[in-house]
Amino acid sequence: MPWRHKSFWLFRSRDQWDNVMLDICSLAASIKGKPILKGINLAVPQGEIHAIMGPNGSGKSTLGYVLSGRDDYEVTAGTATFNRVNLLDMEPEQRANAGVFLAFQAPIELPGVNNANFLRTALNAIRRAHGEAELDAVQFLKLARAETKRLAMPEDMLKRNVNVGFSGGEKKRNEVLQMAILRPKLAILDETDSGLDIDALKVVADGVNALRGPGFSALVITHHQRLLEHLVPNRVHVLAQGRIVRSGGPELAEELEKSGYAGLTAEAA
Repeated sequence: MPWRHKSFWLFRSRDQWDNVMLDICSLAASIKGKPILKGINLAVPQGEIHAIMGPNGSGKSTLGYVLSGRDDYEVTAGTATFNRVNLLDMEPEQRANAGVFLAFQAPIELPGVNNANFLRTALNAIRRAHGEAELDAVQFLKLARAETKRLAMPEDMLKRNVNVGFSGGEKKRNEVLQMAILRPKLAILDETDSGLDIDALKVVADGVNALRGPGFSALVITHHQRLLEHLVPNRVHVLAQGRIVRSGGPELAEELEKSGYAGLTAEAA
């Protein structure tokens, strides 16, 4: 594989580079003709959690939407590969079946759609795509109840309609429950921590940490260090004005908590 961009130099060997799960090179994207992403370079190895931080309007959510396949965003340049496959050529459902999961900043309500049925349908679609047997209702409920118990969530969440009447914290917990059941290879969390109290924040972090391992990676989009205190990311990247302007270890998040983004925003101008 060609050593294509500067993200390679974050790794000590060609073997580490070959272990990259998500490889983004010079990615540019716009919405309604307005450029948002202006050349993103990012490589996320298997088994690592990377945090994306930055001021409002910098393109953080846009990056998540583009990777998950939201159709109102137009990719104008660059590439994004997921496990050596061109992610940008895949339909959203193909990305989901391949193992890409997006936890929304503001989860929508689905009146009339039972939460358990929704989750079983989604899980079985993924299992079919991989040639695996579907789970019947009894098998699924056993799995779902085990996950709600592990995440300290009430079982009655499974009986309710998707996010209907849920508090903000319950909606975010439900996103984590979806992630725990679907077991993605790449989870993109779009400010899932926004508006959460300490207990709910820990539920989100515990849900991500429970999946940590060689076959799982995550992009965690956040404004705040407090979530990262529970997750301890491998790398932190600062996105400003559509570009990644700085990368570092977990200590970079601590620096941003103290000094803010003003200096980095000026550098990106």
